[in-house]
Amino acid sequence: MQYLLDTSICIFFLRGELDLKDRIYQIGRENCFISEISVFELKYGAENSNNPKKSHKAVNDFLKGLSIIPIYECVDLYAKEKTRLRKQGTPMHDEFDLLIGISALKNNLTLVTDNEKDFRFLDGLIIDNWNRI
Repeated sequence: MQYLLDTSICIFFLRGELDLKDRIYQIGRENCFISEISVFELKYGAENSNNPKKSHKAVNDFLKGLSIIPIYECVDLYAKEKTRLRKQGTPMHDEFDLLIGISALKNNLTLVTDNEKDFRFLDGLIIDNWNRI
């Protein structure tokens, strides 16, 4: 099985609230991915931290060895899903969450997130919450 790590799980790890090292080691780093969107969010968070230099280093170290999923691969599915949701009357609260969820769907990855409720609207998306383990 392969996994897309959502921003929320990455933040837990970077704050020292969740130890992903053993889990990633068991699964294999080659089976763990991150969306470009999560990289944007992590970099923004690092820049706004009390110690940006230290935070950027931590983010960069965390990202080493993870494959980054480019957003352009997901454009068509994003347009289709956003249209479907709008027609159903399901409002999207966060565009970034939609893009991250679409990235997981497009690449047949299980989404690892602590924000399960934010992704339930995407049909066929498999969600796993490593923060509950």
